[in-house]
Amino acid sequence: MPEEKNSYLLKAIKDYGQSLLSFIRRRVKNDADAEDILQDVWYQLSAMVNASPVEQTGAWLYRVARNKITDKYRKHSESLLDDLFGNNDTDDEPDYSAILFTDAQTPETEYLRNLFWEELFAALDELPPEQKQVFIWQELDDMPFQEIAERTGVNVQTLVSRKRYAVLHLRKRLKQLYEELTKH
Repeated sequence: MPEEKNSYLLKAIKDYGQSLLSFIRRRVKNDADAEDILQDVWYQLSAMVNASPVEQTGAWLYRVARNKITDKYRKHSESLLDDLFGNNDTDDEPDYSAILFTDAQTPETEYLRNLFWEELFAALDELPPEQKQVFIWQELDDMPFQEIAERTGVNVQTLVSRKRYAVLHLRKRLKQLYEELTKH
């Protein structure tokens, strides 16, 4: 059995290694984070092979990678999404904090959290690259605008404007999700 497991793992690494690393790199801020996440994915695959075989290896690997990326951003961003949530002084702004920051650990709350993060990343992927990157750096990585300006050579006002457009798009997209969830 150990030889079968090693053979399976080596085949998975050979077949999916480069494309999976590229997938992860596009969604995290640096190569070190991407490599850490990829290592976690391979570790989880090796643990799964011990328990039971994985039928659709590729799909399983990408799902685990997306979940690991989400977990990484979730750890750093729970207190940074104030701009996305708005002030909630009016009824037309949804209250995402009730979903995301509850202490309840039920299957339903975990499902809703995962759904929210999946929708957030899908909505981020719809943005122009400049808006997406400034939002990720500023909100998820907690990077000040001045540091982003120094890194990119773009002035702060342009970065603020890009982030504003990103926030408006994300609010609109996530409001649709919120409405769907609260209707049921």
